Amino acid sequence: MKLINWWPPMLGTGISLKKVAPDMSRFEVIMKMRWYNKNLVGIHYGGSLYSMCDPWYMFILIAQLGKGYVVMDKGAAIRYKKPGKGTLNCVFEVKKDQVEKIIAELDQVGKKDYTFLCEVKNEEGEVVTEVDKIVYVRKKGFDFDSLTESK
Repeated sequence: MKLINWWPPMLGTGISLKKVAPDMSRFEVIMKMRWYNKNLVGIHYGGSLYSMCDPWYMFILIAQLGKGYVVMDKGAAIRYKKPGKGTLNCVFEVKKDQVEKIIAELDQVGKKDYTFLCEVKNEEGEVVTEVDKIVYVRKKGFDFDSLTESK
């Protein structure tokens, strides 16, 4: 999985995957300040901050749910809380009970959007950016006709 560090969007922004849980339920990512990921005023470029949060929840859900589900990134909202300087980090995790809840919901409704909060922190542990990641999940082969009332 650490080969992702060589994927151009990661490499080109200075983002690095540091740790992966054996079951792929948790990822730790960092981004060091480099000349190529600074903006005009000398802080981390906003696009790099978003890229830091982009694929991880989708990866986690694909690994945790398995082949019986379609998982796609759907949207995001980003809020800059304070200037991002130095090395930034973010932890992405979906716990087993959350996965079980998602499976139970999808057994009932077939598809749903899930929102996960990403908190990008500086070396002092302060949140510099929040990203709400919206991930679409659909159960493969779900009978949507079963949701309609019979006539």
